[in-house]
Amino acid sequence: MLPTLQTAHIAVIGLGYVGLPLAAEFGKKYKTVGFDINAKRIDELRQGRDHTREMSPQELAEATQLRYTSNPGDIADCNIYIVTVPTPIDAHKRPDLTPLLKASETIGKVLKPGNIVIYESTVYPGATEEDCVPVLEKVSGLTYQCTERLAAASAVDVAVPPHPSPLTPHGFFCGYSPERINPGDKAHRLPDIKKVTSGSTPEVADLVDSLYASIITAGTYKASSIKVAEAAKVIENTQRDLNIALVNDLAILFNKLGIDTLEVLEAAGTKWNFLPFRPGLVGGHCISVDPYYLTHKAQEVGHHPDVILAGRRTNDGMGAYVASEVIRLMVRKGINPVNAHVLILGLAFKENCPDLRNTRVVDIIDALKGYNACVDTCDPWVDAGEAEHEYGLILCEPREAEYDAIVMAVGHDAFRDLGADGIRTYGKPGAVLYDVKYVLPRDAVDGRL
Repeated sequence: MLPTLQTAHIAVIGLGYVGLPLAAEFGKKYKTVGFDINAKRIDELRQGRDHTREMSPQELAEATQLRYTSNPGDIADCNIYIVTVPTPIDAHKRPDLTPLLKASETIGKVLKPGNIVIYESTVYPGATEEDCVPVLEKVSGLTYQCTERLAAASAVDVAVPPHPSPLTPHGFFCGYSPERINPGDKAHRLPDIKKVTSGSTPEVADLVDSLYASIITAGTYKASSIKVAEAAKVIENTQRDLNIALVNDLAILFNKLGIDTLEVLEAAGTKWNFLPFRPGLVGGHCISVDPYYLTHKAQEVGHHPDVILAGRRTNDGMGAYVASEVIRLMVRKGINPVNAHVLILGLAFKENCPDLRNTRVVDIIDALKGYNACVDTCDPWVDAGEAEHEYGLILCEPREAEYDAIVMAVGHDAFRDLGADGIRTYGKPGAVLYDVKYVLPRDAVDGRL
């Protein structure tokens, strides 16, 4: 029997930037278990702390029906499982479904007839039913129930044993509701962002939609199928990626023409339908990753997505471009880049957020080191241990009058508050100051995108 809103017992698998806010919202209304394989993460949450700073101790305390565990046995009594694990790319820019498939295995071991598995992790169209469902079926021994299978079963001769229906105890169901969390954004929280939902049968789609509608004040949009919902998610960020790639390409052009890019964008922005994108580094868990999921599926079916891949090449190259511009400005000032000291302000992928996932600031650092410069990195938001573990970088406190060049890479408020004069105290006389984020006045810096 399918669960109802009254009998819902929810397990959220993965308690990162996406999973924790979701588990906390559900935990205000439903019996909810937050599961993560990281025991250290579970310990901190049990103490009411969230190192990602997405949830305050008060917000966690409000989720009175939420408990945390790293023991898979503790989710065995649940009847709705929601997967919110990362979906990264590998070194060759190919989708890495390992966390998703491992989560599916964990669920498969406790999955029962009538249970629903909802995926929120960003994937390419078809991944839920083509990659995850087979794992769930294999591990659980149950059969996936979807509209297509039920329709096919109803069309066969009655003498043939029918495929299990939603009313029989032999199957499980799936849904897909793509995450839309924006890390570090305190204005657009989970309940304030409209949610796309879907389910493997009409009944399940209605239940999934009602479940999310009970916590999302902005409302929901029920897609016609799981594949439509998957495709909608992956193109949201692909569209943003392409728009940013366009302005990045324009920024490179305008720099060569001696025109200030921001002035051009502000002038063009006086037209009502001009899109206000800015150039910059494109990192994080979505925008710089999702296009590769879409292109992977496109190439699998014989379509070569030239435009999407061109945008990715442009954005992937921006770190090296920034480094080359910094070196060029140093040489123009008579500063030898070899063994020069360069300070990078910011390592997180966006401002006022500790999230290091796929930060492209590391591309600037690596490129500068390729010129044999000595690079220091400072970021008051980032966990030093995580920076060392993920990228081998030792964060430091900047020293006064020490650096030949300073790169404002992330627009944290702490850096904005220093202003150009405050930042320049870290530099030697005549040091280069380069602004990636348009934080400082044009006449206060030596260069910017």
